[in-house]
Amino acid sequence: MPDPLLEVRALDAGYGDFQALFGVSLAVAAGQVVAVIGANGAGKSTLLKSIAGVMPSRRDAVRFDGEPVGDLPAHRRVARGIALVPEGRRLFPSLSVEENLKIGGQLGRPGPWALARIYELFPVLAERRSQPATSLSGGQQQMVAIGRALMSNPKLLLCDEISLGLAPIVVREIYARLPAIVAEGLSLVIVEQDIVQALAAASQVYCLQEGRVALEGAAGALTREAIAAAYFGV
Repeated sequence: MPDPLLEVRALDAGYGDFQALFGVSLAVAAGQVVAVIGANGAGKSTLLKSIAGVMPSRRDAVRFDGEPVGDLPAHRRVARGIALVPEGRRLFPSLSVEENLKIGGQLGRPGPWALARIYELFPVLAERRSQPATSLSGGQQQMVAIGRALMSNPKLLLCDEISLGLAPIVVREIYARLPAIVAEGLSLVIVEQDIVQALAAASQVYCLQEGRVALEGAAGALTREAIAAAYFGV
């Protein structure tokens, strides 16, 4: 793939003495949706945190838009166009829906995403803009978390377990919005345990197993048997 927007090169990462990732490599093109699947503890969230700058890495282990960014802190990666929707949403409980969204736009990066566009994407948030964000349902809170990340006008959106703990109908509603997000020129990396959703949304899939890439390929070309073997390590 020529000149990927994001390139992860032989990334190692861990927590203290515990190593979570072993030489993980992946690439994401401009406008592409990539899914990272795997069981609990496979290293999926660690990978996204490393890309976003929440966890440190070698300078050349993460390249974004042609430049090494692996040693940059998270706020500088946001300024360059990387935004993370964290697992568990991490909304500010003392702030309203609209205040949470506005925090995402503090850097003032130019782009299509402003409050009006977020409310167009998620109309229910416009109706509840003055309510405390954490008073909303789980699905609506996830919409706030996605909207907050989009408010930074990223080139790359990292979504960590956006379906976790949500009812299937809500998951389908959120995934139905992804094409509209990509249509604005974004690339997406989706970490997901729901293999069916991941394969339907993405063009390229990476499967992690115990911190290593066990399988990668075009979503439409991977067989159920190959995915199951990589996912469960059998």
